[in-house]
Parts: sequence; structure tokens; C-alpha cells
Amino acid sequence: MTDKTLDGQTVVVIGGSLGIGFETARLARAEGASAIITARSLERLQQAGKELGADVAAFDATDFDQLETFFGDLPTPIDHVLVTGPGPYYGLLADMDFDEVRRDLEAHLLLPMHVARLAATRVRPGGSLLFMGGTGGRRTAPGLASIGSLTAAGPALTRNLAVEVAPVRVNLIAAGFVDTPLSATILGDQLEARREQLRTTLPIRRVVGPVDIANLAIHLMVNTAITGATIDIDGGQQLVEG
Repeated sequence: MTDKTLDGQTVVVIGGSLGIGFETARLARAEGASAIITARSLERLQQAGKELGADVAAFDATDFDQLETFFGDLPTPIDHVLVTGPGPYYGLLADMDFDEVRRDLEAHLLLPMHVARLAATRVRPGGSLLFMGGTGGRRTAPGLASIGSLTAAGPALTRNLAVEVAPVRVNLIAAGFVDTPLSATILGDQLEARREQLRTTLPIRRVVGPVDIANLAIHLMVNTAITGATIDIDGGQQLVEG
């Protein structure tokens, strides 16, 4: 029988009730880990926890007082933390909603900093912090000022955190389009057309799904030689869309 790669370890997934977070927790459990998942919605979280056999904690991770309480109450030690987040905000400068921009800053820049500070003394040496980023803000176009800036900041933040909290490892997963409930909410009735476009144009000839991201997340947890890295996973989307 093959040894399970996360046997005896504890994985915390912030944003673990759906999509990428849920699939990562599911794979971590399959690889022998205990899982603790968090989300805002208690009802959905409880259902996910029951399905996964995971412990749950319902709170808003961008409420940093609640986040501190959560980490303070965690059993120690833990081994890995994955932080997923809301989708990016797109807005033209002329009608930009700066409250949305501030929320994006909190979710994609301040949240990783808080997690790194709180988790650094609770994660075993050689364990990891994983953050979710994206590739969509790398091009320049009207409406991308906010997300483009955050996309550029993510790798720099990751490298610096990896040095500061070592020997805990820190890595960033930069995903392109992923077929998740969040994508469905953003695209609405345009979702199927986007899927078909990607099936036709992507070099891999299929749409990237949450399991693809989860497999990468588990690899980054297991491979103790990787830190400070930004790993792209987009099925070749940047190759064909520029």
C-alpha cells in the first residue's frame, strides 16, 4: 500500500466550503491529513465539514480580530494553511467603487500578511502557507488598475514572507480561469460560452477545474524544497489570450 503523503498532518483551509478550498481539503483528507475548514456561511460550512469529516469554524477571515481568535484557538502544531479568497474587482477608474477596492486590498494583500504573522509560530518547520492569486491582471486594459496592482504585488509579498517566516514555507498559486461556483456567479448566463471558448482555444483542450488547483496545492504542501514561489496554473490561457 502506498504511504499517504500527509499522514498525521493537519491542514487548515480558509475558505474551504466550496470550490478550490473544498477540493483541497478533500484531497488532503484522502492523503491522511486532518482538516479544519472555515467560511462565512455556517450552513454551507457545516455541510462541507460533514462531507469531508473536517472540523469547521464559521467567521469572516477579513475581520482580523476574528482571524486572530481563530488562530489562537487552534490546536498546535498545524502543518499547512491554504487561503482562498473572493474574486477580483474590475472597475473603470471613472466609476470605480473604492469600497470594493479596499475590500480587495484586505482580501488579497492584508489577509495574507495577517495569516503569515498569526500562523508562523503555529506551523511546524517545513510546513507551508499557500495563498491563491491569479494571472488575469497581468495584462493592461481599462478596468484592470486594481486587480493588476494586486496581481503584481502577490509574488513580491510571497517572496518576502518566505524569508521572514522561514523555516515555514510560503507559496502563491496563480490561477487563470477555474470552473468554480464563484466563476458561475461572476459570469452568469455567459458561463457556458466561456467554457466552450476555453475548450476550443486552450492548449490542454479542457477547462481547468478546482481539482487541478487542489492537486497543485497538495504538491506544494508535500514538496519541502519549494518556497517563495509563484506557480502559474491556467491550462495555457496566457499563451493564447496574451
